[in-house]
Amino acid sequence: MYCKVICVLAVAVAVVSSHGYSSQYIHRHDGHHQPVYHGHHHDYYTHPKYEFEYKVEDSHTGDHKSQHEHRDGDVVKGHYSLHEPDGSVRDVHYHADHHSGFHADVKHSVHHVVPDHHHHHY
Repeated sequence: MYCKVICVLAVAVAVVSSHGYSSQYIHRHDGHHQPVYHGHHHDYYTHPKYEFEYKVEDSHTGDHKSQHEHRDGDVVKGHYSLHEPDGSVRDVHYHADHHSGFHADVKHSVHHVVPDHHHHHY
């Protein structure tokens, strides 16, 4: 087929509760297969291309994280973020390709928790 996109898979799921939610998204692009020859044996190569995303926000367990990534051939770019047990947030932007390899920029930020002094226990 000479269609640029043969198959598109999109999945969007959301789970909502009183404590939080999670969501996922996947989008895959399939190009046409190109033969790759290895002596007398040949395989078919398809240009890899996809995008996905997920997110979890659960105030009951404190689980907060998300990731987004996309790939087009040998180039992968993405970002993920998560709340650490100590209250800091790890934020990572990354990219990789055939020529420069894998690189990640990692940042940690601290969110100070302000105690509620107006709440009284009797």
